[in-house]
Amino acid sequence: MKKKIGISLIILILFSLGCKEDRLDVKNENTYTDESYFKTQVQFNEAVIATYAVFSHNGMMAREWYFIFDLLANDAERASPLVGTELELTDYSFTNNNEDIVNLWASLYRMIFRANLALKVVNSWTPATPAEELLKKQYLAEAHWLRGFAYFNLVTNWGRVPVKLTYADSQVNSTPRSSVADVWKLVESEFTLAIPDLPVTYAAAQKGRATKGAAIAMLGKSYLFQKKCDAAITELAKLTTGPYTYSLDPSYDNLFSENNINSNEVVFSVNHVYTTSNTQYYMFGGQEGNNGKTFHTGRAQEYGFNDWQNVTASNALVAAHQYPNPAGGGTYTDPRAKLTYYGSPASGGDTDFCNTCPGGVKPYDWAFFGNSYRKYEPYESKEFTSAPMSGINTHVIRYADVLLMLAEANLEKSSPSLGTAIGYINQVRARPSVAAVPYPLTLNQTDARVALRRERQIELSGEQSRWFDLNRWGIAKATLNTEHPAGPGQFPFLDKHVLLPIPIDERNSNKALSADVANDWN
Repeated sequence: MKKKIGISLIILILFSLGCKEDRLDVKNENTYTDESYFKTQVQFNEAVIATYAVFSHNGMMAREWYFIFDLLANDAERASPLVGTELELTDYSFTNNNEDIVNLWASLYRMIFRANLALKVVNSWTPATPAEELLKKQYLAEAHWLRGFAYFNLVTNWGRVPVKLTYADSQVNSTPRSSVADVWKLVESEFTLAIPDLPVTYAAAQKGRATKGAAIAMLGKSYLFQKKCDAAITELAKLTTGPYTYSLDPSYDNLFSENNINSNEVVFSVNHVYTTSNTQYYMFGGQEGNNGKTFHTGRAQEYGFNDWQNVTASNALVAAHQYPNPAGGGTYTDPRAKLTYYGSPASGGDTDFCNTCPGGVKPYDWAFFGNSYRKYEPYESKEFTSAPMSGINTHVIRYADVLLMLAEANLEKSSPSLGTAIGYINQVRARPSVAAVPYPLTLNQTDARVALRRERQIELSGEQSRWFDLNRWGIAKATLNTEHPAGPGQFPFLDKHVLLPIPIDERNSNKALSADVANDWN
């Protein structure tokens, strides 16, 4: 999976589908269609792999994904090099033609288009062996999981969106918006359909494909986002027992290293791999070019203090790491501070880098660089990144997130189980490389909620989680206006911002949707 995600031939097929030549009624044998190309197990697999490939497209994990959700949620703050499209995200001046948001919408629907194609062609496959029959079921399940992932992110970011359930639907521009309730029903259905036929694990070469655990986790997450706490607990609790072997990685650092694909904590991550120097900048629009193996991310280069440093770790994130000691006795600095960002001694951040560099340890110049992300950076082993080439995988969901979602569901259900909720929080805090002071099991619901929300902010910082958390908790406006007060160079966070604007390109091409947009936004 990780060694080849973009396949040149399949991409050619996807762009040529539907092209016909009827000149003199002679069939052009060089023109493929979905009916004529997909014939073998290898080709059906290609249809699925091409759907995963969208994770590297514009708006997605190769680049814009982390900017969109880290900046909107103030997990990251602008540094002086940040300009244009990304700057609009942090000062809330973005509109319906913001390129990052436009590309996010387009790529999610491209994932749906390709999933619909995969479902169509794989359903037409007549397997020749029992092994092929199992693969057919797996490929269909993966397509449902990928389509569920796309609709999950559409409904959480835009609310009412057009639903396209077939390959034919995907080729029709004019599609009305479906209700939020109907889109959530679809999301639940997709993950439910995926669960039975996905494997629990894959062989090493196939890591990065959706597993049964990934489908259960996303279904549980979908329930939690709709405040269906009991249903969320039912699903998420399955991942804490056999046949699943998920566990917290003893090393927090390992989760953000190029070896993180092998961590038992990973439930689903987008796998990144660096191939050759001539494709270093592919994330700026060169996806699926001549070198289909390229799948790295630019995050380390763009966030790194010794490289481009377009952003810093936000002041709000740094402040969150200092809070009342759960055991009593004054202010406590969370041990994850030194694992999350470089900063001053007072901030609790790491004050040196290059601990395993050939040239030895170097002091971090916090007075010059400010607070800079350490997570997803290689600076403990090399001084510079030099160019976009990071192979550190992007976490979509990991076991710590599962435990914290279980904590939240137990905390917020109609008859709260506070001791159980706090136990899950403490389990995350007990990671050996963290060993944070546990919370007393006697916390009341209000204090437990504060602890849970802070735990998610700290544990999942820089993992594009906070935007979704603030919005579903209904506190985005109050929180972000407190952290980013309106003033010169900073617009206020308005009620409308909890949903992203419908891209102007979609409004221009989708006449069934264009009249159903309020206030030129959503």
